[in-house]
Amino acid sequence: MTAFPVPAAWASGDLWFRRRPGLAMAVAGVLFVGVLALRLLTGTPVDAYSLLYALPVALVATASGLRAGTVAGVVAVGLTVVWAALQDVSLTPTGWASRVLPLLLLGVLLGHATDRERRAELERRRLQAAALLHREAIEINDSLVQGMAAARWSLDAGDVDRGMDILDRTIVQAQDLVSDLIRRADMGERTEPTARD
Repeated sequence: MTAFPVPAAWASGDLWFRRRPGLAMAVAGVLFVGVLALRLLTGTPVDAYSLLYALPVALVATASGLRAGTVAGVVAVGLTVVWAALQDVSLTPTGWASRVLPLLLLGVLLGHATDRERRAELERRRLQAAALLHREAIEINDSLVQGMAAARWSLDAGDVDRGMDILDRTIVQAQDLVSDLIRRADMGERTEPTARD
């Protein structure tokens, strides 16, 4: 049995409604209007068309988080009230609860889950960056300590020229490592001259 293939955009979290929240809100607006029109033009009060409001509520909550998801749930409830008023529909408290609570809970819970997922992703990226910086700091430390230790041994042995040569190479290597880190961190080029300039 083969597994259902997951599109690369889904696996990377690069979903269209996260990249383009404005478009997601426009699509949700069209869905809200479409469900209201369907509700007003066809069916009877017992038809479950109001459950279709779950689609735009879920889209908004997934695209924009808790606040927007809650607002979308409230909009769905408001449109259900508009439908009931325009069609002169009388619902029992249980009928209202069955239409209203799922939409509100969907917006709140899915929006909350979306916010938590985003915070977890930011924390994961922060930890990844910290681990990379830690590895690079260890590399720089090892290179500098080894170079300076070799220079000191040469100087202690009376080989001043060799000791100074090792020390010069260690300084150049340190500047190269730090400059590379600065470039990769997108901090730009150094503006002050280095010892090699």
